[in-house]
Amino acid sequence: MIADSPAASGHGRGHGGNNRQQLSLSVPEMDCASCAGKISNALDDVTGVVEYDLHPTTGKAEVVYDAEQTTSDAVLAAFDRAGYEVTNLAEATQSANDDTTSVWHSTRAKQTAVSGVLLAAALLFEFLLAGVNVTVATVLTRPFVVSDVLFLAAIVVGGQVIVRNGYYSARNLNLDIDFLMSVAILAATGVTLAIPSVDLFVEAGSLAVLFNVAELLERRSIERARTSLAELFSLAPETATVKHDGHTHERSVDDLEIGDLVVVEPGEKIPTDGTVVEGESAVNQAPITGESVPVDKAPGDEVYAGTLNEAGYLEVEVTATAADNTLSRIIDLVESAQEKQTKREQFVERFAGYYTPVVVTAAILTAAVPPLLFAAPWVEWFVRGIALLVIACPCAFVISTPVTVVSGVTSAAKNGVLIKGGSHLEAMGEVETVAFDKTGTLTTGKLSVTDVIPLNGNSESDVLECAQGVESRSEHPIASAITAHADAEYTADIDEFESLTGKGVRADLGGETHYAGKPALFEDLGFDLAHVHFTTSAGGLPTETKTLCERDDCLDLVSDTIPRLQAQGKTVILVGTEDDIEGLIAVADTVRPEAKAVVSALKERGVHTVMLTGDNEGTARAVAEQVGVDDYRASLLPEEKVDAVEGLLAEYDSVAMVGDGINDAPALATATVGIAMGAAGSATAIETADIALMADDLSRLPYLYDLAHEANGVIRQNIWGSLAVKAILAVGIPLGFVSVVVAVLAGDVGMTTVVTGNAMRLSRIEPDDDVFVDAFGDSV
Repeated sequence: MIADSPAASGHGRGHGGNNRQQLSLSVPEMDCASCAGKISNALDDVTGVVEYDLHPTTGKAEVVYDAEQTTSDAVLAAFDRAGYEVTNLAEATQSANDDTTSVWHSTRAKQTAVSGVLLAAALLFEFLLAGVNVTVATVLTRPFVVSDVLFLAAIVVGGQVIVRNGYYSARNLNLDIDFLMSVAILAATGVTLAIPSVDLFVEAGSLAVLFNVAELLERRSIERARTSLAELFSLAPETATVKHDGHTHERSVDDLEIGDLVVVEPGEKIPTDGTVVEGESAVNQAPITGESVPVDKAPGDEVYAGTLNEAGYLEVEVTATAADNTLSRIIDLVESAQEKQTKREQFVERFAGYYTPVVVTAAILTAAVPPLLFAAPWVEWFVRGIALLVIACPCAFVISTPVTVVSGVTSAAKNGVLIKGGSHLEAMGEVETVAFDKTGTLTTGKLSVTDVIPLNGNSESDVLECAQGVESRSEHPIASAITAHADAEYTADIDEFESLTGKGVRADLGGETHYAGKPALFEDLGFDLAHVHFTTSAGGLPTETKTLCERDDCLDLVSDTIPRLQAQGKTVILVGTEDDIEGLIAVADTVRPEAKAVVSALKERGVHTVMLTGDNEGTARAVAEQVGVDDYRASLLPEEKVDAVEGLLAEYDSVAMVGDGINDAPALATATVGIAMGAAGSATAIETADIALMADDLSRLPYLYDLAHEANGVIRQNIWGSLAVKAILAVGIPLGFVSVVVAVLAGDVGMTTVVTGNAMRLSRIEPDDDVFVDAFGDSV
């Protein structure tokens, strides 16, 4: 019962030619490292097998072979020699989705139950009903009482699957728990049958029953992990309604092509990624992005496979095939996440490689040395040797990390966080500093109007109307922000539009020339923005300088209003004519509503926060103060962001970088953990980052940290707890303090139950959406 390892891979003896073929297979009963080891040894004996990847957690195998040297039948025969049945992957996936049989209803579970009942009855006759435990048969001068017959029946019923697996282990030269337990059961039974004065039926029967129970518990943990993955598969419907030439028809989702038009009725799942071309609706994107609130969709908006259309009718143009949509990429990456081993997993594998041979050797010495050298009772020491064999494989120790990783990764995927490997989950749990990109990460990345200050008797609507009219023909982002903010479209005549490069724009509105632009533009027009009173020259003639003043109530734009707005990270635009300044508009890249709450939540967890931006010092300072980061670095070029991350790594052991996954790719790659935001629908973002937040929302960061931190704690508890138990048993068995039954119960059944149960706790960790109550992050 060696536990599940992330993956096994290797190479056959054939070098492979140009005629390579690949088999994608499902091996349902391959659910542990021991299983993978048998198959690996069998595949290594097939000439022409170029490479293979075995994934015990998912029960899948990928085999590449040279068709000039071998055949697919020869590859499948290797699996058969290892004792495992294989099926086509596509067929197996469908079968897995349809099959609801639990491990507790399997043939092995039924045999274990029968064996357990027989063992209990045998113990009853042996110890409590000794008066009726009469002889029922004599074979070769050895009498068999009722309890003996029941013990033998329990051993045969429960032990046959163990011995069968042990046979395949021996056949493939794999020293695993199946082989060791087979040796222990057969040895105890054989000695009892051969020597009438020796009775080890209790030990043999207990081994058969309890080991099967431990195996079933382990398979149940793998079953739960596979069920989590199966739930991801079940998100996407199998068929789609395709609209063509005004008619609709059903088509398999696998047959959809880019450009197809699919119809999604209320209550139906969206079959694949696409763009809405007609209709409006609220779509529940929680399975993909983790967003708790449905998102309104209208023509032009993206939708994702597996999300639920809740209300309206939608027509969606397909933008990705079933094999390449967002859901498929998530499933592929979650399945392959097991390949990237954590540091603790690597340690466990190295340790296990030494542990088993050492303990097996100790078991042999324990059984042989005391009787041979010190005339000790050989039966007693033989039993102790068997007990050591029972703990010779570090079952719970090896399963501790993979089961935890699978539990954590699948749980995260259901909550809109895609973690691309156990190593990244482990690293995230040790992060001491989180570095944020500013634009598009802490801020929305979109300019919007923040302030409108009317001047010289104008109202806010007057200022916005004129600004919209002047800016309506400009393609500048600031112009887009202003026109989007205005309540209604400007309808008066617009003539003589001109873009004044680097300063602003000019246009005739209703026959009068208007300007919108930087303060410098109005200074060039002759306005003195620093003085508040009308002045005359010494000769009594008015100066050519125009002033900004309404009666005696004036503003000093140069030293007060404009600097104050700019200090808040805002860009100031003045609006007016050649004779009058009508008002002032400030635009800015607004901070995300959840940014302050997220930063505060991370700081409460003891995480240092820093913002890295290419923006100017003033804007950077304003955003940093608003969101509450501990530090910020401004005016950074992309390569300077990399230097900044390297500097943080020199100061802190582990640094996470949060960005958009594309523009910040170098910094994301440099950090210990790269986290991309808004990855749903973006293949690039998903592929470049170590972790992807599927929604364009920072609020999953505290959840991610909590999950990873808890996962590391669970792994440590499982590893050191199982090691401690094994160590105590290894010392206690030779000293006579631990029986075979206790060794199985504590070292196998007990620790497997504790380890798997502890790992499954991660599935109960969920984002605390209630933490972010204030839409602007004013409270957490």
